[in-house]
Amino acid sequence: MATVQSIADPLYELLVPYFDPSSVPKSLSPNNPLVSSYLNHHLTGLSLSSLTSEESQSLSQSKSSVLLSLQALSKQSHKSIISSCTHLSKLGTELSLITESTASALRESIPQLDEAAIRFSESYNTRSENAALERRRIALLLSRNVDRISTILELPALLNSAIQSSNQAAASTLNYASALDLNAHIRRLHSLFPESGIIQSVEKQSEEAMRAMTSNLILSLKSNSLKLAGAMRLISCLRRISPELDSGSNEGALGSLFLTCRLAYLQKMLEALEPLRELADQEKKNYLDKGTKNKWESGQQTERYLKRYIEIFREQSFAIISMYRSIFLPPSNPTETETRKELKNNEIENTTDSSLQPKSSVLATFSLNLVYIFSETLELYLPNVREKSSRDSLLTQVLYCAASLGRLGSDFTMILSILGQHHTSEKDGNDEEWAEIIKKHRMLAGRLELMVGSRET
Repeated sequence: MATVQSIADPLYELLVPYFDPSSVPKSLSPNNPLVSSYLNHHLTGLSLSSLTSEESQSLSQSKSSVLLSLQALSKQSHKSIISSCTHLSKLGTELSLITESTASALRESIPQLDEAAIRFSESYNTRSENAALERRRIALLLSRNVDRISTILELPALLNSAIQSSNQAAASTLNYASALDLNAHIRRLHSLFPESGIIQSVEKQSEEAMRAMTSNLILSLKSNSLKLAGAMRLISCLRRISPELDSGSNEGALGSLFLTCRLAYLQKMLEALEPLRELADQEKKNYLDKGTKNKWESGQQTERYLKRYIEIFREQSFAIISMYRSIFLPPSNPTETETRKELKNNEIENTTDSSLQPKSSVLATFSLNLVYIFSETLELYLPNVREKSSRDSLLTQVLYCAASLGRLGSDFTMILSILGQHHTSEKDGNDEEWAEIIKKHRMLAGRLELMVGSRET
């Protein structure tokens, strides 16, 4: 800058005598950056011939161009320029008026603002009760715990998903266990927060889901593929869902429920023999018709029906009683012999008033009911079988069935003698034949018991 000043000053001093003092503005001083730039950069870069001939013409052209631009601008914007000048002249007055009015407004508003602030602090003080503050506090609490609330609200959906998947998947017991754990968690939440509306709603949905799960478990007890392990798991789940059903005795109401479901399955299987039973009924009708003698007299259709009936009854009754004993009866229960004696006494004293008898166990009553169902079928259809070999085969099959259940304390061998008493009343039967049949089968039963006893020892 010092170098520029040193170059520009001599040039400026050389040109000063040629300035018109009346027209030279004060801005044409050597300290003006424009003047200094013009003298230092522009003039020093021109040759002498350019300075004497071209520079003056260039300045004249620039002056004329600037003058024309100013004239055009004045013509186009003279109204705006005049208005701006007018406003500029009034700006000082307006600013003073604004300042005075603002100051007066502030002097009047500040006391009111102070009073409003005091009222607000007194109204919304955290130490005082206020509905708006309470709503705000609850909203903030919900905002902070939105994740926990979302998790709680998802519990019924998770419970339903576990129950539905357990109905479809093979490993249903694991899903049932997960559903029971979720239900236990919901119950704990309800015990901790009994007044919460959300918890009450979730607990209500959980109860509905558990009722549906209980129905599914009961239906599973009627399935055709039920095994001992699966039955034990299902009963365990039912005990967790409804522990009150398993109180009061070792068997409880769950034992009756189990026997009822399995009896329904047994009856369903026996009902599947309806076509064979219809043929046996038709054969019985022809047998009762004394004037008809045809191919139905041999009792072939009845034999087919009874064989299949006894086979299904033996398999399913043995499975039901054995599963029941494994699940519900502890090792300290009465022996099989005592249970068998109780069953025989009930058969012999079946005409006695039940209210005068001691209360029997659920299993003994169920076994007696099975024997009644079985004996009714035999009494109804066995007389149709007239061929001695066929009748002996059926009675042997009955003996095997009685011995099979006898291993579980439900022997009904005496039913043969009862059947014999009924059949001796028929015209075409005789005492000697039935006595021989019963004697023969008693001998077979004795041999079978000896064989079973030797294997057990």
